[in-house]
Amino acid sequence: MNNTQVSNATAYKLQCKIVASFLNSERQTNSSGYTQFKKRNIKQPLYARRSEARSGLWTVDAPAIVKPKPPSATSIPAILKSMQDEWDALMLHAFTQRQQLQTARQELSHALYQHDAACRVIARLTKEVTAAREALATLKPQAGLATPQPQPQPLEGAAAAAGGGTGVTPVGMSAEVVARLQERATALTQERKRRGRSVPEGLVTPDQLRAFLVLASHPGLHSASVPGILALDINPSDHSKLLTGGNDKNATVFNKDTEQVVAILKGHTKKVTRVLYHPDEDTVITASPDHTIRVWNVPTSQTTVILRSHEGPVTGLSLHPTGDYVLSTSTDQHWAFSDIRTGALLTKVTDSSAVSLTTAQFHPDGLIFGTGTENSQVKIWDLKEQSNVANFPGHIGPITSISFSENGYYLATAAEDACVKLWDLRKLKNFKTIQLEEGYSIKEVSFDQSGTYLAVAGSDVRVYLCRQWQELKVFNEHTASATGVRFGRNAHYIASTSMDRTLKLYGIE
Repeated sequence: MNNTQVSNATAYKLQCKIVASFLNSERQTNSSGYTQFKKRNIKQPLYARRSEARSGLWTVDAPAIVKPKPPSATSIPAILKSMQDEWDALMLHAFTQRQQLQTARQELSHALYQHDAACRVIARLTKEVTAAREALATLKPQAGLATPQPQPQPLEGAAAAAGGGTGVTPVGMSAEVVARLQERATALTQERKRRGRSVPEGLVTPDQLRAFLVLASHPGLHSASVPGILALDINPSDHSKLLTGGNDKNATVFNKDTEQVVAILKGHTKKVTRVLYHPDEDTVITASPDHTIRVWNVPTSQTTVILRSHEGPVTGLSLHPTGDYVLSTSTDQHWAFSDIRTGALLTKVTDSSAVSLTTAQFHPDGLIFGTGTENSQVKIWDLKEQSNVANFPGHIGPITSISFSENGYYLATAAEDACVKLWDLRKLKNFKTIQLEEGYSIKEVSFDQSGTYLAVAGSDVRVYLCRQWQELKVFNEHTASATGVRFGRNAHYIASTSMDRTLKLYGIE
């Protein structure tokens, strides 16, 4: 192998060839410049690669060429140059790293923007899905809803029509009206005395009431866009039908047995805050802050009479036992007594305290009634004399609800002071105060038809046993404040409404 040709050989490899010449030493160079080795020195390592002998050449591995280490600096300028080179390399590396960091930040910012946009899209789609589900839930109870047919214009009182709804002049309570009121009161008093203190057959016992559970919850009765059910009543003659008034300006008649909406009553221009179901007819009465009271025919879902008895929002509504007249109160500081058949305003009386009235309720006999005021007063009025005959002070804050017991002896009142007061109408005094938790908001109190139980709707729904005034049951299923509560026949079920847009029914499974 020629030493001058070593550099031309394959990288890191040497090419060797076996020749038939005798060597006097282990290694020698011939006249041609090739280095020769004795056979025994290379035979054994090459024996394993004998397959390459056919070509007469073997490839022998050699160590890799190592780049020689540059000489160390031997002078100050050389050292400075070396440091400068190192500094330049470091700065170049730092610049490259900053460029990569900036690129990563831009990519991260773009990814975060895409993530935020995706979250907004997901939130919008979730909202649409929720609305679609609510709409689907609404379709089920409305499946049996009939298409309303065109109806004549509702009847309005002559004075209201002429005066444009303001400054309505009462026509007065005729002797015939007073005689009818007295006749009905006498009949109801005699019937109540005949019943005595006997408990109605089939009335739910306190132990059974303690076992009440949620039987159904209906969220689809009113619009989801303006949530909240503000008023509740039950048909006294058909306890399967319930009436609700909502923030969506509508009233809804619902059949709990078929779980279908019977009628949706549209006509008020503001929310519906008070509702009444007529005891003998398929008729309902609603009141609203739009200053009107409407009488509706349920089968046609049409308004038959519009009462414009007030010049302010209507705050209280109660139907007289005759079924022909309605009592109403308003923030205009008046209570009014109107005929629901003709739309006539019979009488309208100003409260002497010159404050807004907040609620109203007829006594079971119908000759007296109670009103609540903005300044914490509960007042008892004689309907025939149109005069204030008793006052019950003691609450703090506006009166929110009042309710007479079935026997006519007791009156339950509530205000914004987290307590329920019980009054004895025979002795005209407060004999019991149920103090609830601080901050408890009471929206309504209601006796059952037998006067055995008292229900309170507010921060939750509570039921008390009368006479002992013992708390029997607390329902916490509503997710917002309860606004109304009513008992079914013989307290076989309890219904409640809430600002969470649901109607809930409680009973024994």
